[in-house]
Amino acid sequence: MADLFISETRDPTPEPRGTAGSYDDILSQEDRAWLNGVYEKLTVKMKAEAERVGTIIPYAPRDGRYHDLDEEGGLYNWTNSFYPGMLWQMYNATGDEMYRRAAEGIEKRMEEVLVEFQELDHDIGFLFLPLSVANYRKTGSSHARSNGLKAADILAGRFNLAGGYIRAWNDRMAGFFGDEGKIAGYMIIDCMMNIPLLYWAARETDDPRFYHIALKHAKTAKQYSVRPDGSCNHILIFDPATGEFVDNPAGQGYGRGSSWSRGQAWAVYGFTLSYLHTGDQTFLDTAKQCAQYVIANLAVGDWLPLVDYRAPAEPVKYDSTAGMITAAGLLELARHVGPYERPLYGKAALRILRACEKRFANWDPKMDSIMDGGTYFYHDPDGTNTEVPIIYGDYYLIEAVLKLKGKELFIW
Repeated sequence: MADLFISETRDPTPEPRGTAGSYDDILSQEDRAWLNGVYEKLTVKMKAEAERVGTIIPYAPRDGRYHDLDEEGGLYNWTNSFYPGMLWQMYNATGDEMYRRAAEGIEKRMEEVLVEFQELDHDIGFLFLPLSVANYRKTGSSHARSNGLKAADILAGRFNLAGGYIRAWNDRMAGFFGDEGKIAGYMIIDCMMNIPLLYWAARETDDPRFYHIALKHAKTAKQYSVRPDGSCNHILIFDPATGEFVDNPAGQGYGRGSSWSRGQAWAVYGFTLSYLHTGDQTFLDTAKQCAQYVIANLAVGDWLPLVDYRAPAEPVKYDSTAGMITAAGLLELARHVGPYERPLYGKAALRILRACEKRFANWDPKMDSIMDGGTYFYHDPDGTNTEVPIIYGDYYLIEAVLKLKGKELFIW
């Protein structure tokens, strides 16, 4: 099959990484045996899945099978690039061209959103980091690089100068989390994982405007999202005209003042990445603060992440996706701390991975998806998004496993 993108290639600009490139110092013999077993199952599962799935864009399986764009939002749904991200990770790990061809085919489909971009929101980072930026980092494709830079321009255009934040959602989200009159003032903790698109664009173009937008957003999130104990607010509201802080309402967790576990995961990983890209020690300190809060909560709950760490004891609701994101973030954090701190974060990541893999993983190669137990939001009215397989749980599982194996493609 010919390449879908006919373009020149170039050498991607290298990213700064932590000094510790291996996790050998935190892996016990038992951990290594578990890791090797999981990696073997992963390669079998993903090869069979990729052969079935091809270039469809999945979200969650029905009756064990993925369906194309199986989520409201079509091409614009924020989760659409986690599957091609999985493909790029597997291509990097195995060299199997099947993964590359499928990932490039999905990228070709997703280019439409860069033309009709009005429906895009801050999650354009989630859409193009695991897609076009991953392609460029691995292959040097100039076409993929161009897609990534277009996406960065759109994300930068959402920056609110008065408040120093990147606007989260568009008006179509009014009524779900807020009213139309306030939605322009919303920012959320999730965007800490979108702004690496701007750090990348700044490095690629030598244009500091991208860097300063990302930096200012991260500082605003640090100031207003993170509480003194390391827990986080999901949503922040500012007056979009004046930049004045207005409120921190409940989001996808249990309620106001609670601690939504996926938001905590975005904070752990996101502030670590802002430290990586800026060298600002306060971001590393914030990442550690958020990580220690999460570890303290997970350690008393068998290392299985609840949907909210401050929800009532009953009913018990888990979110394996929060666990996978947290684990990947803790492993990245372990790369940037000193040797006496590394075991705290690295071993915690292993405990989360092993507990969730034992409880939620489905390694049957005849069925699509790996990780069950994902929950989209706490107050799910009909239970259809509670403890079910969700695509980004699989992505972060794969990323974490490949980090530990030394086979990860860095995309953030």
